[in-house]
Amino acid sequence: MSITVEGLTKHYGAQKAVNGISFTAQPGVLGFLGPNGAGKSTTMKMLTGFIPQTSGSASVCGFDTVKQTLEVRRCIGYLPESNPLYTDMYVKEALGFVANIHQLHNPGQRIAEVIEQTGLQPEQHKKIGQLSKGYRQRVGLAQAILHNPQVLILDEPTSGLDPNQLVGIRQLIRDLGATKTVILSTHIMQEVEATCSQVIIINKGNIVANNSLQGLKASHEGKSLEDIFISLTN
Repeated sequence: MSITVEGLTKHYGAQKAVNGISFTAQPGVLGFLGPNGAGKSTTMKMLTGFIPQTSGSASVCGFDTVKQTLEVRRCIGYLPESNPLYTDMYVKEALGFVANIHQLHNPGQRIAEVIEQTGLQPEQHKKIGQLSKGYRQRVGLAQAILHNPQVLILDEPTSGLDPNQLVGIRQLIRDLGATKTVILSTHIMQEVEATCSQVIIINKGNIVANNSLQGLKASHEGKSLEDIFISLTN
């Protein structure tokens, strides 16, 4: 398995943000769903080694997220919800900076490939601060996939995209899921239906559903994914 999580818990004082969750993920797109404050972003931050867990364990590509955090980070491409960017840098300049951090052997070729993949060609010579929110999201996604990681963790990657942009990014996520393990957090149910093969729903720090998309729908016969989500998290 690309990702293995066993009894993962995160406490903030008396509050249990994540409460002993366990799951596995392999190549494909896993939709990681839940209402605001359910523990999604906290879980993703623990998987990336950004914050430590209180108890339990997690591994990415066989590396422990606490004991082997540098190896884990080499395997992961991460697009956080906040999408932090250097707004004074030009798009190609920023990607060159990230490529240098990852010590890519042929950065120019890889940057050109990623710019094409993410549809950044029209904006590649602009400063990031001049870009629309949708194009900033594309820059964040480009940075996440630049080093060709085996695992992608994407927190609200389509936020701010217009319907035309959505089509291209959805296809890119599907294509990436053919060979990589992608964890996709989103509140948009159409996004899940269009891209995901597996779905996990988390509520108040607990997993309330973990199934294939087809299996989840079959077990709630006649209900839309949105209705299933509401019934499990209300």
